[in-house]
Amino acid sequence: MTEPQYDESPDWLSAAELGMWQSFRNGSTYDLSTSDALLDDPFAPRPWGTDRSVRARVVALLLLSGPAALPGRVAALKLRGVQITGTLNLAGGTVAPYVELDHCRFENEVVLPESRFTTLRMVSCAIPRLEAARLHTEGDLHLPRCRVERGIRLTDARIGTDLLISEINVRPDRRGRAITADGMVVAQDLQADRIETYGEVSLRGAKVGVSLSLRGSRLRAAEEKRALNAPQLTVERSLHLTGVWVNDDTGAPDITPPHGIGATPLLGDRLQRFECRGGVRLDDGRFGDAVDVDQARFFMTPTEELSLRRITTPELRFTCDRVEEGRVVLSGARIVTLVDMSTSWPGPGGLSMSGFAYENLVPFGHFPLIRRLEWLAAATPEYSPEPYERLAQVLRHTGEDADAREVLLAKHRRRRETLPLAGKLWGYLQDWTVAYGYRPGRAALWMAVLWGASTLTFAHNAPPALRPDEHPAWNPALYSLDLLIPVIDFGQDGYWLVSGGWQWTAATLTVLGWILATTVATGATRLLRRG
Repeated sequence: MTEPQYDESPDWLSAAELGMWQSFRNGSTYDLSTSDALLDDPFAPRPWGTDRSVRARVVALLLLSGPAALPGRVAALKLRGVQITGTLNLAGGTVAPYVELDHCRFENEVVLPESRFTTLRMVSCAIPRLEAARLHTEGDLHLPRCRVERGIRLTDARIGTDLLISEINVRPDRRGRAITADGMVVAQDLQADRIETYGEVSLRGAKVGVSLSLRGSRLRAAEEKRALNAPQLTVERSLHLTGVWVNDDTGAPDITPPHGIGATPLLGDRLQRFECRGGVRLDDGRFGDAVDVDQARFFMTPTEELSLRRITTPELRFTCDRVEEGRVVLSGARIVTLVDMSTSWPGPGGLSMSGFAYENLVPFGHFPLIRRLEWLAAATPEYSPEPYERLAQVLRHTGEDADAREVLLAKHRRRRETLPLAGKLWGYLQDWTVAYGYRPGRAALWMAVLWGASTLTFAHNAPPALRPDEHPAWNPALYSLDLLIPVIDFGQDGYWLVSGGWQWTAATLTVLGWILATTVATGATRLLRRG
């Protein structure tokens, strides 16, 4: 702070400004509000008189070169129910006093680029526009319940502790952006619960030191913009795109567990969901604990996306309402645990997850395997083996070996539809006979059927011996086993002369025996490994 220019109040101040000047010196709140709620509403169309107005140049004078505090007091600017006329321009300035503006009106935009504050709080204020690129605060920046008509710009801002913008209402600027905070760094929490925006919220490359909460918020995209555009966002703990329980009597959100799961609403509470009308882009984001998409609604056009490409997080909770239009994209994402509901995922063509890696599945509610296979089918309008192999691997690691085989069987059936006619016919034969080798019990059953049929056949059609004086007693059952199980000698094969059609029958049994025996052996190996 520079040396004060005025120890005593200038003689050119109005009565309202003189009162503000004295309140600044003793650090008290300068309150020009009335007892009438309508007259005190900064968002109402009714104008405020000159008796409640101070000039922006006087506010800037106090903050940048204000008088010394009275003895034993700390200078601070605390205003309530005050209208600030003109343009408050503190660009490049250093503001040492504490600043708190409550239920105030600004006639013009607030200009704070490259300025420095300790703590700045503007609560329930009407602001035409907030221009604060590269703003630095040592403490908090609070803008709760404010209304901003032409957007907020916080590009490359540095917030020393928390950024609180809960219940803010922001209209777009001329570029269709409601909040532009690309490259912003918040040391602790970014709390944006129950906000309403009517343009793009841009957080490209932003960093949040603890958690980013958008519980119960409603984001609406401007034309040709996304509702939330936050590629390369870094959140050290969790991102919450969830609902919140709100009390109808107080209008305040109840205190719920961090993820809203298991919270018991009180009497008079209602659930305010997170709603997003427009695309969401979180590509290449890094989230230290979780991305929580619970009790949320997404309304998109067919060309818009909820894009989570290449995000990295220990946990993704995808328990929102079904995305009816648009696409959910998880391509290249790296997740440790996926918590999801069968009713949350979009239908065919609405999901893409090429290269999506996850290690654990935790269904929220009933999520049978047939629904999980529909989930894969929705993600692969054109056949791709990778999602099936990934799911099978995860199921196998959790001991669900039978379900893993069903997934791999579904993969072969999907692949079969892409083959030419000959390949399809061969595929149908493998499926019908041995289920591509994933149901070894069926192969063993076929072995038993072939053994019984061939035993009856050879019992009524015994072949002659190759050497009349050197052969064992004819046994059609053992001879059939010799043909069907090629790796074990039952003492019958090689002693009998099979000719004509019987030679082809024996060869067919040998080939089928090789195929079925291999299938049975593979299945037995899987069971042993599982054991």
